Amino acid sequence: MLYMLHVQHTCQIKPVLSALNGRPAPQAPSVQFKVDRVACPWLIRKFVDKHAEFFFVPADKVMDEAQQLGATTFDVKGVELGHHGKACSFEAILKKYNLDGEPALVLLGKIVNGADTDNTLWKQPEGAGLEAIAEGFRHLGFEDDHELNSAEWIVYDALYAYCQEMVRQGKPGGMFK
Repeated sequence: MLYMLHVQHTCQIKPVLSALNGRPAPQAPSVQFKVDRVACPWLIRKFVDKHAEFFFVPADKVMDEAQQLGATTFDVKGVELGHHGKACSFEAILKKYNLDGEPALVLLGKIVNGADTDNTLWKQPEGAGLEAIAEGFRHLGFEDDHELNSAEWIVYDALYAYCQEMVRQGKPGGMFK
């Protein structure tokens, strides 16, 4: 399955990851990903489709490219897998793919929401830590946003393990609630 994600402007894209019907995506200055834009591809690859391909295109072209490729859009304003009210795109994906019955993923969704939004929905304490870690990754000198995205996935693996342990210990709200 193909997934389209927009960025604020355009991002530097490796041709291997960005071939749009055989055309490489335009090269432009790097754009820094936000939390949901790293967390959502992690969630999709881990729990929805391990073979998912992700295309990052300019915001003004995302709907046209998605239609042309038959791709699913996410973290784009006004789409099913985007922000709705105070819920973030990660939570929309949990709901759409019936992953919202898995307590560890629900807790992880609350943490992602806390880092990606104003944190008023769940007031999840771990959200600020995830936001700080994501900001730190942006200062590590990765060549492009795809390398940064890939590097950050270990954080989500670790957070998911934390969430699983919290649920196992009977703390579905996390250690700090």
